[in-house]
Amino acid sequence: MTTENEHINPDVPPSGPGCVECTDTGSWWVHLRRCAECGHIGCCDDSLNKHARRHVTESGHTVIQSYEPGEDWFWDFTTDKGFLGPTLAAPTEHPDTQSVPGPAERLPEDWRSRLGL
Repeated sequence: MTTENEHINPDVPPSGPGCVECTDTGSWWVHLRRCAECGHIGCCDDSLNKHARRHVTESGHTVIQSYEPGEDWFWDFTTDKGFLGPTLAAPTEHPDTQSVPGPAERLPEDWRSRLGL
């Protein structure tokens, strides 16, 4: 039986302070998620592009952790369940100065309507 910890590498650092793909394309995100296996930072399912889920699908890495300040929960996409796990390599959250959603300088004024809110 597979356990969540088989998909967690606590020593790998995050790929950066924001969603890799959104940063590359100049897009924005709502919340950030960190791949617990390789450190890839992607945007959440509430974001326009859902890059964290796309990373799971493309890489086969099935466990993510929130990359939001004050949140340390993990999510396993194979079981669709959350759990608490080990502390990952620092930093464990995006910078406090980064807006949510964000980054502020790329956030369109109509971001809520783009997300159907």
